[in-house]
Amino acid sequence: MKKLWQKLIKPSSKYSILALVLVGIGITLTGTFTVHKGFEFASTTEFCTSCHTMQGNYEEYKQTIHFKNASGVRAECVDCHQPKDLPGKIFRKLEGAKDLYHHFISKKVDTPEKFEEHRLGMAQAVWARMEGQNSKTCKSCHAYDSMDHSKQSAKAAFEMNKAAAEDMNCIECHKGIAHELPNMAGGFQKDFEELQTTAKSQGAAAEKLYSLGEKDLFATNNADAKSEGKLLPASEVIVLERKDDMLKVQVDGWLEKAGKGRVLTEYMGKRVFKATIRGDVKAGEKLLEEKTDASTDIVWQHVSVEAWISPDDMIDSIQPIWNYAEDMYGSTCNACHAAPAPDHFTANGWIASLNAMSAYYRLTKTEERTLLKYLQNHGKDTGGASAH
Repeated sequence: MKKLWQKLIKPSSKYSILALVLVGIGITLTGTFTVHKGFEFASTTEFCTSCHTMQGNYEEYKQTIHFKNASGVRAECVDCHQPKDLPGKIFRKLEGAKDLYHHFISKKVDTPEKFEEHRLGMAQAVWARMEGQNSKTCKSCHAYDSMDHSKQSAKAAFEMNKAAAEDMNCIECHKGIAHELPNMAGGFQKDFEELQTTAKSQGAAAEKLYSLGEKDLFATNNADAKSEGKLLPASEVIVLERKDDMLKVQVDGWLEKAGKGRVLTEYMGKRVFKATIRGDVKAGEKLLEEKTDASTDIVWQHVSVEAWISPDDMIDSIQPIWNYAEDMYGSTCNACHAAPAPDHFTANGWIASLNAMSAYYRLTKTEERTLLKYLQNHGKDTGGASAH
């Protein structure tokens, strides 16, 4: 080793030091040029879309304003997906090697069908990366302080002024700007399936249960009898008896004294629906207390009813339901814009707010009611997230 080291540090007897320095400079320049040209080639849209896996993405991109617009300024792939600084470029290229692995080796996304199956996960990874960089690739073109709000619509100007004040991530409001949005329901619907699996064991044991979906209420333990009401999603019941694969439960809630009094709510004066009752279930209600809402002068009755339900889709904790609903909210309402925090509106205010957004998401009626229940129970006047 000593002799080897001496050879390395000892000046060459054949070449001058100047010659060696010049050779070193030549090698460095050649290497720098090669790396630069390599990065330049690997950063072209043609290179990015050379794999057939990317052809679908490319066709989507060609239909957007980033590809063709009145100003003639085109955003290429790297303008959105690759930072401008050298360390950021290198790191992104290393990350890109994973895409090659999944295309050629693991075959995870080597067909359009497989790509679509994994589109949500890949999109979420891109969104997370952009969020972690505070959307700096977007802001290299769309700088807040360069915007002329007088040339924007009133609504756009209002939102952009607010976003600029908070230095918001562009991706919070502009998902799907260059590619089709993935099916956002995949994640939370799988969560719901897992909750249903968990419910099979919990419904048979716990004394306090919460409903995953809507359930019929019966006056007897005969599930074939006529339904005497509905227990709505994310509603609490107390188990009183178990018989013939049915549960006798107690449901507490508030009713308006005036009128027919068929809708039980979670809170006095707030339209957070818990159950509907009628027939023999309604006839058996017990009055617990009576209060007048000072803000409306409406008289409310706190009542308790007993009914029979099937044990399926009942779990022993409300928190997993809230977690599921929170994911649903993030996947649907956050898909196109930055959705407000649950405590932004009151419990009653969320009804109109969610209804106004209903044209922009695709949820089943049960999913929508669960989402509304989550937002209402975490609203401005129900204590917010800390209270649940």
